[in-house]
Amino acid sequence: MTLRAACWLTFGILSAAFLVAPLALVVAFSFGENPHATLPFGNPTLQWYRELFAGDDFLAALQNSAIVTSCVGLLSAVLGTAAAFGFTALDRKLSRLGAQLISLPVMLPPLVLALALATAFSATRIPLGLGTVIPSHLIFTQPFVILIIYARLTAFDRSLIDSARDLGASSLQIFFTITLPLIAPSLIGATLLSMAISLDDFVITFFTIGGGMTLPTLIWGMLRTHLDPTINALGTLVLVLTLGLSVIAFKLTRYKG
Repeated sequence: MTLRAACWLTFGILSAAFLVAPLALVVAFSFGENPHATLPFGNPTLQWYRELFAGDDFLAALQNSAIVTSCVGLLSAVLGTAAAFGFTALDRKLSRLGAQLISLPVMLPPLVLALALATAFSATRIPLGLGTVIPSHLIFTQPFVILIIYARLTAFDRSLIDSARDLGASSLQIFFTITLPLIAPSLIGATLLSMAISLDDFVITFFTIGGGMTLPTLIWGMLRTHLDPTINALGTLVLVLTLGLSVIAFKLTRYKG
């Protein structure tokens, strides 16, 4: 191995350690009996998870997160697929312009988008709650879904659709028998990705939820008031859920069938 390659390898290992080490510590402390999140970890225990699941605040936040992510996933699948089909009907220049426009919420700093949404809800006197969190999340999850589905729609062989149409198949028959099976892995993957992004979001949720809580805002509230050891268990739970959804989404969106 050359000196240059060794330097790059060392840099890569240190960068990975810098990113992974804090997460690994959170997971390790969540299973250690030491209540102060300091070394040594202590004996392995599930005490903090038992206390977490016994708390009313956690159960309420978990329910809210489940409602938000489920609604965002379902609506993203329906609206994103419809928008992607709309883009396929446009010429290349217009579809490229549309892709740039729908990507704007992703390129904006989350704080700016959150402030804009909070201001809009306040100006229109819409009460904050889950009903404002869900459309707010759709604004920044939709671009991912639309672009993933659009890429899949433009990749498969259009002659299949033309042949089915020549044989007298209706648009609905073509969609359910040809198009949907072909885009299903990408559609499921994009839906799971939107759910993972929604589940992990804090900034926009914080500005649009009002007095309620989701899992990320519960973590923030616990950090502000007291360093309860159950916070490591909660952080680990959010990490596992987010990573799980993201990994499955990544594998499905790379499906080549």
